Amino acid sequence: MTEQKLGVCYYPEHWPVARWAEDARRMREIGLSVVRVGEFAWSRLEPSLGTYDFVWLRRAIDTLHEAGLEVVLGTPTATPPKWLVDSMPGMLALDTQGRPRKFGSRRHYCFSHAGYARECERIVTRLAQEFGAHPAVAAWQTDNEFGCHDTVESYSEAALAGFRDWCRGKYEAIETLNEAWGNVFWSMELASFEEIELPNLTVTEANPSHLLDFQRFSSDQVVAFNKRQADIVRRYSPGRPILHNFMGAFTAFDHFALSRDLDAAAWDSYPLGFLERSPNSEAFKSRYMRVGDPDFQAFHHDLYRGCGRGRWWVMEQQPGPVNWAPWNPAPAKGAVRLWAHEAFAAGAETVCYFRWRQAPFAQEQMHEALLLPNSEPNEAFHEAQDVARELAALSAHVGRRRAEVVVVFDYESDWAWKIQPQGQDFSYSELVMRFYRALRRAGVSIDIGPPTADTVADRKLILLPGLFTAGESLVEGLSNSAAVILAGPRAGSKTEHFNIPAALPPGALQSLIDLRVRRVESLRPGAIIPMSDGHPGHFERWREFLVLGDEAAIAMASRDGECALAQCGHRYYLGGWPDETLADAVVSRLLAEAGVETLRLPQDIRVRDNGGLRYVFNYGPETADISSLVGDAWLLLGETKLPPCGVAAFRKDSLTEK
Repeated sequence: MTEQKLGVCYYPEHWPVARWAEDARRMREIGLSVVRVGEFAWSRLEPSLGTYDFVWLRRAIDTLHEAGLEVVLGTPTATPPKWLVDSMPGMLALDTQGRPRKFGSRRHYCFSHAGYARECERIVTRLAQEFGAHPAVAAWQTDNEFGCHDTVESYSEAALAGFRDWCRGKYEAIETLNEAWGNVFWSMELASFEEIELPNLTVTEANPSHLLDFQRFSSDQVVAFNKRQADIVRRYSPGRPILHNFMGAFTAFDHFALSRDLDAAAWDSYPLGFLERSPNSEAFKSRYMRVGDPDFQAFHHDLYRGCGRGRWWVMEQQPGPVNWAPWNPAPAKGAVRLWAHEAFAAGAETVCYFRWRQAPFAQEQMHEALLLPNSEPNEAFHEAQDVARELAALSAHVGRRRAEVVVVFDYESDWAWKIQPQGQDFSYSELVMRFYRALRRAGVSIDIGPPTADTVADRKLILLPGLFTAGESLVEGLSNSAAVILAGPRAGSKTEHFNIPAALPPGALQSLIDLRVRRVESLRPGAIIPMSDGHPGHFERWREFLVLGDEAAIAMASRDGECALAQCGHRYYLGGWPDETLADAVVSRLLAEAGVETLRLPQDIRVRDNGGLRYVFNYGPETADISSLVGDAWLLLGETKLPPCGVAAFRKDSLTEK
């Protein structure tokens, strides 16, 4: 089994050479074993065209290696240097207003620019040739945070030419495209693929079918860009895993599709920054201000485990206040430790802190690190040391099993409901999180996967909230499944071309659930649809009016007499956006029917299983009594009176008396 490791992000080019060996020694001393380097260093690796300087990087990697550290080497393509931008200004992406994304920070390139792609292939090839066989290089990271700062979509000439070619390849005939997009509406019909424009700067909203295809094209460009680098690295550095560090709450390209060219997925976890940016209530943000949303990080751990087909890392873990959120509070004592253990409990192979030493200059100088700028230990330095010691004591290894419960997550659905939300506050990601949180509160293990037959195979409970459209493979997989299935709201409500299905929603899912959606309404804040007597909770934001077929029955009705939850055997359809109380009630009912074991958890307590280990986490500000969860098991970590930010762990099969 794979050993779980701690690491750190390090920028030797920021510090005097004389400090490198001491840094490496201290890293090992506190229990770190993995170091990421190089992902922003292009200007130092190639100061001018064709003039390479790999000497400093080799010395840095050798120094880390001599201290017993493994290296993750990043390709530097997120930060093309000034000389390259000046030599081909067309490589810059254009924003939705047609303005160039200028040099002076990072991610200033267009994924569609062929010239820039060739330059990336050149520097990645030279880097892989130079370090591909180095004994310290244990893994590679492609680029850095694809699409960060709204850079997936570009409205450049290169993107326009690429999009026209993409449409030609997909539709072959312009008449086919016109029909798929419904271009007869508003006289939008086109005579040739050369007449296609990019869907920005239109007088009012652009055609949703056009927008969706442009998002698909933009996603495909990111996938292709990554694949070029991954193929080069595999050629010159065989046997070493290739990763990319995705972001939280970011959906502008399909992470499942890109991950097919990776060996493992990774993501950058900043719990407090994400909470401050989130749409959660002020009361929620205040309660969890110093520890983070109890379910947000967990969701992304499960998502990226799904992307990586079981293999995943946290490539950047928040160690202190960040610099990019609206407000940047300091973590509570123990929060940094809790975040690492939650990731390991979810099956992470490695958790890397960002970063080793706080930079005293440039854009991220207010972003804390394990060390202060003067090299004194910061609070997280000691918590990382604690985690390393506890991992060794637990003999922790990656041991996550396929979960009985799966939530289907679909990037195209997120694009679709951003394009045509119909209600200002309709958010696909928030809808999925509403169900995910209910599952977490029930104490169950959860997988997250794409809308494929493999994702839904061998499950006990399958949830499909808000699924834009259902493909043949998924429908077949669901048809063959004995699992309890929940679809809706908005599931199957469009065709792949963003049209209302001829048979009305839920489209292809009607073969599973005998009903039609005859109309929908979006609800302003404060407007609710209560459930009938005996059923707690209500619909908010969104409600559908269902017409049931002969094989369907009302499992739950709203107070105005409409069907709220329809049932066809073990398959259900929910006709609205549930509040938290209703989500808990529906999920509890389905878990019981599916035969999935649940737990009664205090408000802020969350549970994770990893192989034979069960972890318990306290995200709340008060001490919680978890003795009912622990029973007579012997605690390997923590105590039954679990303090704020406390972590407990025990073996589920342990019945040893204390």
